[in-house]
Amino acid sequence: MTEIDVVERPDTELVDDSAQFFAPVDHDVIDSLLGQYDATRKRINVVGEFMADELSQGSAIHYFLDGNKTEDRGRHSMTLSAEQLFCVSGAVGALNSAYWSKALQLTDVLDTMPQKRRDEWNEQIQNPMGTKRDKHAKDYVIQPLPDFTEDTVRITLGDLLRMRSQFFGERVDGIFRGLSGEHVTNAPEAFGKRMIIARVLTHYDTSDHSTCGLINDLRCVIAKFMGRDEPKYYASNSLIESLKSNWGQWVMVDGGALKIRLYKKGTAHMEVHPDLAWRLNQVLASLHPRAIPAQFRQKPKKRVKDHVMMGRPLPFRVLEILAGARQAVRRHPKVWPERYDRIQNSAQLTGYSIDEPKISIAEAEGILQAIGGTKSPEGWFEFNYSPLAVINEIVVSGCIPDRVAHQYYPTPEKLARIAVEWADIGPDDECAEPQAGQGGIADYMPKDRTTCIEISPLHCAVLRAKGFKTIETDFILWADLKPFTPEFDCIVMNPPFSEGRAKLHTEYAATKIKPGGRLVAILPASMRNKALLGTGWSVEWSPIYEREFAGTGAAVTMLKATRIPT
Repeated sequence: MTEIDVVERPDTELVDDSAQFFAPVDHDVIDSLLGQYDATRKRINVVGEFMADELSQGSAIHYFLDGNKTEDRGRHSMTLSAEQLFCVSGAVGALNSAYWSKALQLTDVLDTMPQKRRDEWNEQIQNPMGTKRDKHAKDYVIQPLPDFTEDTVRITLGDLLRMRSQFFGERVDGIFRGLSGEHVTNAPEAFGKRMIIARVLTHYDTSDHSTCGLINDLRCVIAKFMGRDEPKYYASNSLIESLKSNWGQWVMVDGGALKIRLYKKGTAHMEVHPDLAWRLNQVLASLHPRAIPAQFRQKPKKRVKDHVMMGRPLPFRVLEILAGARQAVRRHPKVWPERYDRIQNSAQLTGYSIDEPKISIAEAEGILQAIGGTKSPEGWFEFNYSPLAVINEIVVSGCIPDRVAHQYYPTPEKLARIAVEWADIGPDDECAEPQAGQGGIADYMPKDRTTCIEISPLHCAVLRAKGFKTIETDFILWADLKPFTPEFDCIVMNPPFSEGRAKLHTEYAATKIKPGGRLVAILPASMRNKALLGTGWSVEWSPIYEREFAGTGAAVTMLKATRIPT
């Protein structure tokens, strides 16, 4: 994998965070919440007063509690006394916790605040009565949650909304402070392009919510720099869980803006483009102007070789919908109790609500179609391979291959069948499809004897899911490693056409054909009858096929070249 992660694209220019606009919270919704809170609080007070009076007169409630105790696995379940159960202050604390949580969900402040502040809010919401070091201490370790009154709610939410620009700087500062102090890769004075965060996993090998929040903060800051939407504050927990299938391997995330390598001991190594590290240091220097050395505040002068991105980054909301994809199930009709069958090679989008914008759902469905899915009348998508691992690849990488950059035009079924039939594959022939895409040609070749060479990690995931031996690399680079080493009896291919690549890829494919072997290539019609391979080949050309490729009016022909044994 190449060293650098970012590509310069017109639609992903680095942008200034201060230009971002945040919509205000809806005051009518707050009014509604306050009304619900007041009504519930009054009912709590009524119940509390009734029970206080009841308990003072020799309550019958104790008999209900004692007589209705349950047993759990042979042990008496823990019960509360009537006095504890109907304590008004405890009920009000739980009520405050529930409504503060609802109020925060009305805005985007949970998404925009740094992980440290989220942790502080979560601690207060989980401990609404506050906590002390011991019962005799005067000061609170965690302050009690304030009552959900109109003045407190409006002032608090208003302050949080006004602080969102401040949160951006706090996020960057929190990321830096959260880097592991045990690894020398992390410079003590500024960000480098490589960073390490420890304790990403808990002792139970699950993702640690707080540490994953720091990774999410980094993804959010980079998204701001790139002019993208931001992932939800909980998005990186599922990302870390997904990375467990690639222990110790670099995995590109968020369209190539970030690389992450996760180790079983719970350490995450991350890498960003040097320009992004410089942008992070610019923010850090604005917070601590005297602490950041001058060399870290200077934009990198040396241009580094950019990593070729898979394609345009997808909106995080679309990725969240895709992350909810599950294998479809069908209910047996007229059977009781209810019974369901899993549908093989299927995916059903379940990770969205009825309020989700239709454009996001449509884009998610379009992506499933782009990787070979067909929507059934029941609403799920059917494939000719198991798609869930491929969908996970999209969710982690953040994008799908770009047609223009990759020259990815799937081979139509008609042309694929003709090309494979013309290749006259024998029962023992070793075969290959270079630039295989999702295997549009290989699908008609013998699976156990066909090798696919493909540059896109996503397409490689599709090919492996279909059962093909797959080499993830650029075909020209791969062929250059072993020049003029015949390996295959038959190659069938649909090479990229632009910038003379069709001729180049055909010439390289010819070097991999054994004596007596065949090469069949779908080529631009303008190349028909041209001498491409020199002497030592018997050549045939097909008729010209017009408008066979969707989305392009290109006319094509087919070359069949047989290598003459010497």
